[in-house]
Amino acid sequence: MTQTILVVDDETHLREMIRVYLEQEGYRVVEAANGRDALFTARHEKPDLIILDLMMPEMNGYEFMRLLNREADTPVIMLTAKVEDQDKIVGLELGADDYVTKPFNLRELFARVRAVLRRAQKAGAEPDVLRAADITLDRAACTVQVGERPVNLTKSEFELLAALMSAPGQVFSRLDLLDRVSGEAYEGYERTIDVHIRNLRSKIEDDPRHPRYVETVYGMGYRFRASKDAIKKMPGE
Repeated sequence: MTQTILVVDDETHLREMIRVYLEQEGYRVVEAANGRDALFTARHEKPDLIILDLMMPEMNGYEFMRLLNREADTPVIMLTAKVEDQDKIVGLELGADDYVTKPFNLRELFARVRAVLRRAQKAGAEPDVLRAADITLDRAACTVQVGERPVNLTKSEFELLAALMSAPGQVFSRLDLLDRVSGEAYEGYERTIDVHIRNLRSKIEDDPRHPRYVETVYGMGYRFRASKDAIKKMPGE
């Protein structure tokens, strides 16, 4: 089945360039020039992935993602001409799965498209329930609970927590986790994981400055602190 990608950018030439490249790779592509049109198109086309420019007229990418998150969990790759970390952080906090800074290479964008789509497919094929300490993660229902408290995570935070909970005590490097979250590891982008970890801790930890669950292993990466005996996998539960 052909996958559909929505390309949202106010630059007509750039949209056309991305569309032609992706169509050559076998994808169906629909377009929108601003966030308002993109929201309408997303509702009707139900794309498998959205490539989204952040800075657009009428409705920018940030506002689009806020509204989209209320209706769907479609994967999003941000396009941004800004290089400030804060702009990338805001996009990731709003639920974007990855980002590409303009100008970019179309081959790199395509690699990221494949990686994000592969991750989405893999998540759909692994409906296991993970339990470690007092955290329960249900892949099928896309839910996380800390004790009796439900926690709302972005797609990237969810996949990151699932990766860590799948092997308690194992140290994952940033590149390892980026590969788990994005489907491929990109040197130079592994610090994206630090943003996701900070956001994840703010949601699951009682005191993010002294985390109980997600531990930093300095010079190496991160690990989930629960013992292996504390975790169970139950397919389809």
